[in-house]
Formats: sequence, structure tokens, C-alpha cells
Amino acid sequence: MAKDPLRTKLCDMLGIEFPIIAFTHCKDVAVAVINAGAFAVLGEAMHTPEEIAADIKWIRERVNGKPFGIDLILPASVPPADTLEQLIAKIPDTHRNFAQSIKERYNVPDPKGPIALHQWGGLNQEMARAQLDVVLEERAPVFTSGLGNPAFILEAAHARGIKVFGLIGKTRQAKRELEAGVDAIIAQGYDAAGHTGAMGTFSIVPEVVSIAGDTPIIAAGGVTTGRHLAATLCLGAAGVWTGTLWLASRESDVDMIVKEKLLAATAEDTSYSRCISGMTMRTLKCPWTEEWARPEAPLPLSAPYQMLLSSDYIQGANDHRREDLMTEAAGQGVAFVTTMKPARQIVFDMVEEALAAFEELTGETL
Repeated sequence: MAKDPLRTKLCDMLGIEFPIIAFTHCKDVAVAVINAGAFAVLGEAMHTPEEIAADIKWIRERVNGKPFGIDLILPASVPPADTLEQLIAKIPDTHRNFAQSIKERYNVPDPKGPIALHQWGGLNQEMARAQLDVVLEERAPVFTSGLGNPAFILEAAHARGIKVFGLIGKTRQAKRELEAGVDAIIAQGYDAAGHTGAMGTFSIVPEVVSIAGDTPIIAAGGVTTGRHLAATLCLGAAGVWTGTLWLASRESDVDMIVKEKLLAATAEDTSYSRCISGMTMRTLKCPWTEEWARPEAPLPLSAPYQMLLSSDYIQGANDHRREDLMTEAAGQGVAFVTTMKPARQIVFDMVEEALAAFEELTGETL
């Protein structure tokens, strides 16, 4: 009998059935994916330390000892401990005025309450460290660094039995993290949702695989189908990191208006820009991204100042559920997200399609 091509060293490392990692901000999605035999990483960069501790406890109570991951960002280039007021005061008037002109042109409403992005871990290093300390204290099975090199926390994490995965967009970043001793590398291509680099998935994955030795490489960027999974395994990856795929799942807490936008979207409906966070980021197109792409627009600020500038627009659009204004991080594989399915079914459909692709390629029944 042919070897199961979906049984990889990532499966062996994590004790999972399928080499699929779901990155999600929704606890219900994470639990559903984990209990379906795959793996999930919960993005917690927008949560307070107390919320992170509560979320870890909530997941543990529902996965019967199965492993899971927590994702944070480790910003090296942001201020050490500036207050929110100090950060906002540093935004130039030119950028404030341009943001205000967008608000007036599109009648963007004011946020109804506190702005969620104001507790983003990328605002200053002190906030990020407080979030990280909780992950270490709670001994989450896996920690992933969505931004920044996690080398400085490897010793503390490994001493607590925590595996550390680094997410990279350049081969030189992967080399540094491999030399530091991370447990796995997520090689993310330009196709990906959210913060991403400039190399395509089919370029960066084999490059990083070629220098990785025995360290598992996880492919990210545009992965939304079983054929994508099969293709990345052929490139030498040990699994896939998926995000956009889960946004429109039944368990997802994403606003239904945004889910419908995602289901209707194609790759051409995404924007790759620094205008939301100050770092290159792929999202659904919206008036904010379109206006900042104009020749007369000022250059986006660096992080965290651009994120503070965009947060009023994003929160106002979301609070008032303005479909014409709303956006969401989405990768170029979004065209394959066409139906709203339970997360468990998404896992099984991806596995079935990947196996079918291998059978079609080899002529062997798996």
C-alpha cells in the first residue's frame, strides 16, 4: 500500500492527523479544527493579557488534551512604552488631514465605542511583552510569532515545553530563525492575507526548504484548497498554514456582511498596501485602501502610527456595519472560498481533495 502523503513530520511533531494549520481569531473555529484532526493557532495580538489567559483556558476545556497554538507579534521597531496619547500626538498633520478627507468624502461614521485596535500588541514593546508573558505562564503548547524574530524567547519557551514557530517572508529571515533553533518555520508568500512580504509562495517555500534540514517548513500564502495542500507538500513543505479559508466558516465570528463579501471576492478584489498598519498587508479593497493608492496620497506612516490612523475608519465602518466601507484581511486564494461550511467539513474537504490530487498524479489508490 502506498504511503499516506499527508502523514508528515509536522503531524508527528504535533500529534495531529492532518498537516493543516488554521490561523484564526475565533476560538470556536480553532476548537472545531483541532477536534477534526488538524491544528489551530489563535491570533491574540488584539487581546489583553487577561483575555489571552481566559482564551487559553477556554480552548483547553474543549480539546481533550490536544495541542493548540497562540499567535502574537513581537515588534522590534516600535516605541518601548509610549502611551496611546503620546503615539497619536506623533502623527503628522498631513496624514491626519488626508484621513479626515477620506472620512468626509465617504461619510464614514464615528466609532460607537472604544477602538479595538488601541490594544493591539504592535503599539509598543511593553504591551507585546505583557501578552507574551501570559503565553509563557500558561504554557501554551505552541507559540507562533506573526511578526518579529522569536529567537529571544526560545530558551524560556523551551524550558516550559512550548514549541516556537516563526513566520517569515524572506529567506534570510528563515536562516536567522533556523540558526536560533525555532521548531518550525512558516514560509509565507505574497499571496497571503494580512502582513506579508514580497516573494510568491512557490518561490519562498522551496528556497526555505532547501536550507531547513530536518526543521519542518509550513507553507502559507493563497492556500485554500486540497490541491494547494498537495502542491506545497510536493515543494517540500510539511504542512500548510491557512487563514482566509476559515473566515467564512459557520463557526467564524466575522460579521455576516464581511462573510458575504469574502464569498463573492476574487484575487483581484484584494489590495496589497502599507496603508492600514504601516507594514505591507493584504486585505479586501475598500475606500481606505483605494484612496491611499492615489498619486496625491501621502506615503503611509510606519508602524504603529499608520495603524492608529486607520483604526478610526475601520472601527467606524464595522460598528455601523457599512458594507461599502468594510474590509478584512484576505489572501489571493479567496476566490476558492465560495460556500459557508462548518470548519470540520472544510478540513475533511481539503484532505479529500489533496488525496484525490495525489491519486490522479500517481495512479495509485491512497
